[in-house]
Amino acid sequence: MAAKLDYHWHLRKVMADCGMFSTTDLIPPLAERGITLSSSQVYRLVVERPERLSLKILMALLDILDCTMDDLIEPIAVAGAVKKPKKAAGGGPVPDSEGLGGLRPKRARIRGVDRP
Repeated sequence: MAAKLDYHWHLRKVMADCGMFSTTDLIPPLAERGITLSSSQVYRLVVERPERLSLKILMALLDILDCTMDDLIEPIAVAGAVKKPKKAAGGGPVPDSEGLGGLRPKRARIRGVDRP
């Protein structure tokens, strides 16, 4: 199975390396590049890991912080989730249906009750 890809977002660390310790320090340089974000949007961009990011904002961040994409985004491989074996109603593992053959019980059929 192929490994799933994920990433780490290092904007806060890169900002600290450049001497920017407040999230609002990004607002004026972004505005100089034609990008208007509110202080809460900039905060979420710095503190949280963005799932969707405009390429214009990414290019502006690279220009402001004088860094590369590798400095901001670190790709990582996540190990695939191991599936737990299914359990039967009794708590034991589900037996393989191929090896049962004639051992599988017949399904019960409920028929109407004769009324006097």
